[in-house]
Amino acid sequence: MSKEANNIKVQEVNTPAQRVRSDWKALLEKLSYTAIVSNVPYLAFVALLCVLYISSNKRAVDTQRELNKLNDTLKELRWEYMDAKSQMMRAQMETEVIKNADALGLKPMLTPTFTITKTKPAQPQAIGH
Repeated sequence: MSKEANNIKVQEVNTPAQRVRSDWKALLEKLSYTAIVSNVPYLAFVALLCVLYISSNKRAVDTQRELNKLNDTLKELRWEYMDAKSQMMRAQMETEVIKNADALGLKPMLTPTFTITKTKPAQPQAIGH
């Protein structure tokens, strides 16, 4: 028993360097071939999760890039629409219409407009019914 008591006292007096070495030895024992082989299903699952994470991240980045391109296209189309709309509004102004009609040889009316109505002729009434 005295040897065991001496061994316990010796183990308790480990220096920090000895503790680090023993920790590394314990880690190497955990990473031994048999430990790796016994944890193959777990390691395969972790590898599968890593692959899924990477593919999901890549897909999200590609989707975001496509969305940014579509937003840029949408902004450009909005500007084109507003530009075309403003040009049409300007072309519909009376002064612009007069300028364009003058090029064709048309002149604006100087007299006010009037309406033409068509009246139905009165039907003769039948006498003697």
